[in-house]
Amino acid sequence: MHHWRTHWAMREGSLRGGLDILRHIGPGLLVTVGFIDPGNWASNFAAGSQFGYALLWVVTLSTIMLIVLQHNVAHLGIVTGQCLSEATTRHLPRWVSRPVLWSAMGASVSTSLAEILGAAIALQMLFGLPLIVGAAIATLTCGVLLLTNSYKRVERGIIAFVSLIGFSFLYELTLTDTHWGQVAEAMVVPSLPQGSILVVMSVLGAVVMPHNLFLHSEVIQSRQIHLTGADKIKHALKYEFYDTLLAMTIGWAINSAMIILAADTFFAHGTLVDELPKAGALLTPMLGGGAAVVFAIALLLAGISSTVTSGMAAGSIFAGIYNEPYDVKDVHSRAGILISFVGAFVLLLFIGDAFKALIVSQAVLSLQLPFTMFTQVRLTSSAKVMGAYRNSRFTTVLLYALAALVSGLNVYLLWSLVC
Repeated sequence: MHHWRTHWAMREGSLRGGLDILRHIGPGLLVTVGFIDPGNWASNFAAGSQFGYALLWVVTLSTIMLIVLQHNVAHLGIVTGQCLSEATTRHLPRWVSRPVLWSAMGASVSTSLAEILGAAIALQMLFGLPLIVGAAIATLTCGVLLLTNSYKRVERGIIAFVSLIGFSFLYELTLTDTHWGQVAEAMVVPSLPQGSILVVMSVLGAVVMPHNLFLHSEVIQSRQIHLTGADKIKHALKYEFYDTLLAMTIGWAINSAMIILAADTFFAHGTLVDELPKAGALLTPMLGGGAAVVFAIALLLAGISSTVTSGMAAGSIFAGIYNEPYDVKDVHSRAGILISFVGAFVLLLFIGDAFKALIVSQAVLSLQLPFTMFTQVRLTSSAKVMGAYRNSRFTTVLLYALAALVSGLNVYLLWSLVC
């Protein structure tokens, strides 16, 4: 009997060890939904159809930045039990925290704009609805899903379907005539073709989205790992990195595949993608005549799922301004959700070119990004905030260098638009 118990305990221990990684996988994958949102689709298709493989390096650079940033902000949530917004309010002077968090709310509105617009374009493709009608339906649906907390019931199904479409783009690479030597070079060698800076910043903003940094820290801190002791904190820090690395690598592969397919399908034949329905042709080699319908359904679900995550992030940011964690039943969290959704819908009323609006909305995210990055690095490098878990000198220098790089690219974007 004793032997049987010992054997079972050993077996259970090894099983528990094998499940450890699965237990910590989740927050990263939720953030990955933002990787396959309508803003990404538009930016990637514009990059591939206009500039071929030339801008693949932006996805590589953005993903490396994102792995470093998401891992770093998850540390903040694990160690302190505070999300990025709460920590900003608690540890930085009001004259710093308020502008940063309100600009992050503005970025959330820009994100929601892209997600709602993507869903509206999908409804137009499927049912012929005017964009404004589709946007109203998408906004109301997401508002109800989020405010009633019923999103949890459909979350996994939506993530599974959107992921399936993402992987279908990867599969299609086996069906197209891709020049892999050029692809490999373009992934690591930076180039700025004439007139590409807006699309470069759009791709960057679509990958390293400010609201996702707030969302990731919120999802992580909600587990309250900081109350469980030093051993559990170290354990969580270790496995969280695997979660982030897995999720961001998947995102990198799918984003790169979209650009490559757009280059092979459109750029190679001199066709410019200037509206999302055109991009439905990307799935034709695999799905034939039903490609446009499947593309539209995927776009609709991607739009809805990423609108919900954008709303959650807005709720977290706004609640943090009042030094509170995200709670959908709380008035400040609800106010943040409504500001993001209503603000986005009002902006939609004034949009003429939907595809251009998607591109610009992502570039706006890039403009806000340095404010969030510098704030995050300041907090995670602080012994007062992080104690023994504060950033190493190398990590601090690396993060500040990345923030300076994004700032420089933004300055170049604004200079090129003015001149």
